[in-house]
Formats: sequence, structure tokens, C-alpha cells
Amino acid sequence: MNGNRFGRLFQVTTYGESHGTAMGVTISGCPAGVDLDTEAVQAELDRRKPGQSMITTSRGEPDDVTINSGLQDGYTTGTPIGMVIENKDARSGKYEPFITAPRPSHGDYTYSAKFGTRNWGGGGRSSARETVNWVAAGAVAKQVLEQSEYDVQVKAHVNQVGDIEAPPVSFEEMLEHTENNEVRCAHPETAEEMRDAIDEYQQEGDSIGGSVYFECRGVPRGLGAPRFDSFPSRLGRAMFAIPATTAFQFGKGRDARTMRGSERNEDWEFDDGDHPETVSEEGDPVPVGNDHGGLQGGITTGEPIYGEATWHAPTSIPKEQTTADWETGERKDVQVVGRHDPVLMPRAVPVVEAMLNLTILDFMLLDGRLNPDRLDDQPGEYDTDYHPRSPDNIE
Repeated sequence: MNGNRFGRLFQVTTYGESHGTAMGVTISGCPAGVDLDTEAVQAELDRRKPGQSMITTSRGEPDDVTINSGLQDGYTTGTPIGMVIENKDARSGKYEPFITAPRPSHGDYTYSAKFGTRNWGGGGRSSARETVNWVAAGAVAKQVLEQSEYDVQVKAHVNQVGDIEAPPVSFEEMLEHTENNEVRCAHPETAEEMRDAIDEYQQEGDSIGGSVYFECRGVPRGLGAPRFDSFPSRLGRAMFAIPATTAFQFGKGRDARTMRGSERNEDWEFDDGDHPETVSEEGDPVPVGNDHGGLQGGITTGEPIYGEATWHAPTSIPKEQTTADWETGERKDVQVVGRHDPVLMPRAVPVVEAMLNLTILDFMLLDGRLNPDRLDDQPGEYDTDYHPRSPDNIE
């Protein structure tokens, strides 16, 4: 099975199935000298883990991460970082009726058709549980960016559930309010409406889709390699890799189809110090607006990168549905019972942020903004603050 690696220089390779022994990720290409805070990695995983509220699955996974390699005295060594998250609360019995009778709109049949077999417990490799690996890797990427000379900040929030849409919010409001409610919506009043609606869908034995808005600040201009490695093409790949994503847009996105060229085109002016949100120097040419979402010609402009990803409703619902059992040749009425999310976006927020951090860091390394071997950018220097000390020399 191919397709288990993400990134060009900061490479993330994952393994694991939903009800297997463990999930795991190997990071190759992390620079040495990063003071890795393992508690911060765990904190990101805690944001994604199941069972954190009444609107998430009740599966009781602690999602405790173990880092097995790539660290010495708390610093990254430049060698592969191996991380493992054990599965503690897998209950496969409820999936037995669907071994040869695929659940509607899941990956059951397509996996069986492709490989002639599959791990059927909890959806196996097709389960969104696999994103726990991405969040762990994204937490490492986030710390690399935080400890670099660049002030990159990434944030996302749930901006729509069903037909309930939050008004636009500022980046500061996202930082302040997103984690203050179960829905992870940065507009508190809308968050309450969303929460009530999710309760209704849950009581009806149904689910609902929605979207997540994201914004990235401090990303320097000049990142991206058109055509096939342009920044938006790689960003789209990252977002569409997240299970249940059905649409992705940046800047004006879908609205651009109704805009005249004279409306969408952005004039240029010189930075007179009045563009604090843009990575530029005074006197540099900068676009007057940002309808392009921080991307022009497939390359970053230094302005904030923003966009939105859309998720369909969770496909595991307790309402009665119909399937076809290829072993018996019968059509059957079935119910997908078990522990499932009625809505995906609240737990998708940390996944979106992780994929953004991974994408940005990979481009920073590819473009030479960061030294891929070591964060301090001192090639040839060996007597560093983060090199281990010889016990014979310590008095």
C-alpha cells in the first residue's frame, strides 16, 4: 500500500489501523537542535482525542504518545523521530456484520476491492483515527517553526455546522475563543447555536457536515514551486488527505467565480509601515488587498494565508440503512451501532492546524529558509549547547 508518506524534506510516514495494536509515525528530516517539549506534543493530541465531550465519540483512548527515537537529552538529533500511540479501547465485535456487507458510504468495499482483503475492525486504515499520527507530527513541526527566527502562527476554527454559519472573526478572536467551547467555534454566540443543532442531530440518530476556516500568519513570501509543487497545490493535497474532506478553497475561493477581473485584481503599493500583518520591509511592493489568500502565481506573498475546508457528515450513523452482502447475495437492512462522532469539524481543527504546520515547514526547508540539518544553522560546529556532555568532564 502506497500513499503513507507526506512531505518532501520534512517527511512523515505513518502506520496503524483503528483497532490494531497501535498507531505510529516516523519523522525524517527534522533538524537537530530543537528543544522538543513532549508535553506540548501530548497537549496537541489531547485536543484531537476521542471522548473529550458529549459531541465526540465515547471511545476511551488516552492517546498517550511515546517517543522512541530521535531525541538526546530532550533535543532532536537530526535522526528519525519515532512516535507510538497505543490503541487501548478497541471493540471490534460490532463491526463483524460488515465484514462482507459494506457500510454505506464507508471505505469498506473499496478497500476490499483494491486489496482483496482488509482490516475490518473500526474501519482499519481508512478510519480517521489514523490522523492521530498527523497531529503528533504536526506538533513537532509547530515547535520547529516556533524555535526558528520566523514568527509563523497557525490557527483554525469551526465556521459552519449544517446551515449555521459564523460571521467572520479576526485572527486574534480565533486565538482567544476557539478552545473555549466544545464546538471550537471562535464566535461564542454561534458556537451555542451549533451545539444545540448538533444535539438535535444526535438525538435523531443522524449526523451533519460543515467547514473549518484557517489562517496562517508570518509565512514569508517566495515559498512554492510552480507548477506541481505550488503552495496551493500542496496545501490542497494536505487538506484533501483528511478523511471526509469534500472541498477546499483559499482566498475568495468559490466566490471568485462571480467576480470580475477588475474586482479580484489587486493593485500594488509600497509598504509604508501600514501592513503589520504582512511579512515585508518598509518600501517593499505589497498588494493593496488580500482576496488571493496570501498566494499569487502559486507562491506565497507574505500576506496571511487563509481558506476553508469542508467536511461531509459522518457516515457512521445509527439510522437504519441498506447494504448488500456479497457472501450471501442478500440485501440487508443494517444499523451501524457503536461509538461515533455526530460531527467531525471540532476534532478536525487540530488536524487542519497540524497539516498546515507540516506543509509550511516542508516549504521552509525546501526553500532554504531553515537549515535541514540543524536549527542553529552552524554547519561544522560540534561543541554546541545541546550536544551531550561527557560524564568524565562534569565535576
